[in-house]
Amino acid sequence: MPTRRNAVSLLLGCLALAALPLSARAQGSEKLKVVATFSILGDLVRQVGGERTEVTTLVGPNGDAHVYSPTPADGRRLTEAKVVVANGLKFEGWIDRLVKSSGTKAAIVEAARGVKPLKGDDDHGHSHGHGGSDPHAWQNVANAKIYVANIRDALIAADPAGKSAYEANATAYLGQLDALDREVKALVEQIPPDRRRIITSHDAFRYLEDAYGIDFVSPQGVSTDSEASAKDVARIIQQIKRDKITAVFVENVSDARLMERIAKETGARIGERVYSDALSDEKGPAGTYIDMMRHNIRAFSSALSS
Repeated sequence: MPTRRNAVSLLLGCLALAALPLSARAQGSEKLKVVATFSILGDLVRQVGGERTEVTTLVGPNGDAHVYSPTPADGRRLTEAKVVVANGLKFEGWIDRLVKSSGTKAAIVEAARGVKPLKGDDDHGHSHGHGGSDPHAWQNVANAKIYVANIRDALIAADPAGKSAYEANATAYLGQLDALDREVKALVEQIPPDRRRIITSHDAFRYLEDAYGIDFVSPQGVSTDSEASAKDVARIIQQIKRDKITAVFVENVSDARLMERIAKETGARIGERVYSDALSDEKGPAGTYIDMMRHNIRAFSSALSS
């Protein structure tokens, strides 16, 4: 009878499920818990992890990881996580203390591992705690591809059953990054070579400069935690006047007042807000890493080409 066959099938199914190890049964329903230290990394993890991961970001959109102070809730998030993704290059000066105090057993992954670091600017005379290296490596799309590979490998190590999904997601996203890299180069080509000079709030675009040939100058060093000296500001003002730089840019993690003062004293206009160390919220123009890079280069190209 059909009813008896259905009952037998159901019974066999229950017996098979009961025979599975608890971890295998949980794998089908529980997502891999991953903590990313700041919003840019959070997006990269989501792109690779897809539906198999539950991603928590400690420093959210428009937040400044340079000056962030972890909370007890952050410690609990690390304790619950299986993977913690940090930038590395001493970007998050607080992460080692947080990991130690939380007692987490999570795998700690440095997304920038394998990146060739650039030296920070020592001309400002500040100690930024980055060990002489600029930590903003994601500003070069080629480095973002290294981040993605490291994230992919970390997720596979923590969740081997998801290997094919993580590899497929990473491959698809790496293709999008290749297209982004071509777009950035094409927009830079539209800028006259003698106009490829930009003033930004703090020194966060050195990797973009090195990769794409735009010269970035800033009154602050590689950390927003430092303050520009009067000498630094005077030097920037003189350079803007000398080189006839027409636009300055304020980042979403920086106080606009200094750049407003510089613009007022030089006659330069303040360009569109750009994003360096954090994404915008979802409704903003830089809600993902790709959107952030695209928004920034379009803002730079538009201001310098006109």
